[in-house]
Amino acid sequence: MRIAIDVMGGDYGPDVIIPSALRCAADHPDLFLVLVGDQHQLNQCLKKHPYNPSRVQVQHAEQVVEMDDKPSIALRHKQGSSMHLALSLVKAGEAQACVSCGNTGALMAISRYLIRTLQGIDRPAIIKAMPTIKGRCYLLDLGANINCEAENLIQFAAMGSLMCEAVEKKTRPAVGLLNIGREESKGGDQVKLAAELLKTNELLNFVGFVEGDAIYQGEADVVVCDGWVGNIALKTSEGLARFVSHLIQDAFSKSLMSRIAGLIVSPILDDLKRHLEPQQYNGAGLLGLNSVVVKSHGQANDEGFYHALTEAMLMVNQDVPGLIGSRIESVMEGYKQ
Repeated sequence: MRIAIDVMGGDYGPDVIIPSALRCAADHPDLFLVLVGDQHQLNQCLKKHPYNPSRVQVQHAEQVVEMDDKPSIALRHKQGSSMHLALSLVKAGEAQACVSCGNTGALMAISRYLIRTLQGIDRPAIIKAMPTIKGRCYLLDLGANINCEAENLIQFAAMGSLMCEAVEKKTRPAVGLLNIGREESKGGDQVKLAAELLKTNELLNFVGFVEGDAIYQGEADVVVCDGWVGNIALKTSEGLARFVSHLIQDAFSKSLMSRIAGLIVSPILDDLKRHLEPQQYNGAGLLGLNSVVVKSHGQANDEGFYHALTEAMLMVNQDVPGLIGSRIESVMEGYKQ
């Protein structure tokens, strides 16, 4: 499997991305890395780490998509950027996936232009696995589409259900619409219309409206919303996880007795912190494209980027784009308008 990596994206660039990618390659013998970025910087960084040169390729890129670049500027004027060239490798079939920590809007715009959406999909959506008390649920959209029609939400539901079925091996995963209440009278017009249409779809296991707390209770395997709501829910969750982790650490460091108690329960605390750490769930797929593209958090550390790479590998191994492409039409025909 060949994965093209936009090494220049994100807040930390090659110093974090390269060692993380090399560690992932060492753990997965079938993984070949195509590192795209400034050749001099990449080679200097590679010298610091042991690796197998036969499984790593460096492709030079003269430009970088900055985090504050407008998507239109990145698309039209930065065709020599590491992001554009990494996605071009996927378009040409020279890589099965692209992973980037870079500008989300630019990544979506260039991906749509080069890789295109699957037939029957109007807009790609950003999807991410979220931890729950029952395992994982898939939340989408996380910021790609701010204003969504009912048709878009239905497509997100279909894509999310198919991905969950493929990756989690679940038959008829439960699909919920994120809303401000469970009552049918609540929510915006497009959300209520989407719910009415989803009820008629026998191919999707629609369980109705769910509220924000239901995400972590595992009440649905797939939770659907527009990008505005999804992004706020995601960022709030990440901030809360770090806040709770801080409170736990602070509580066990206030006094000698609390420090002793902390040492006694340290294995439990370490396990809890791992579950709370957002980096453990890094890596959001751009669902609805003809190939796999994964967006890593811009502030991802070594562990976080590693998880983004494994998420891309999982989507490639399960052929998520192929599965959606082959079944989306039949699923979309399952509701009556």
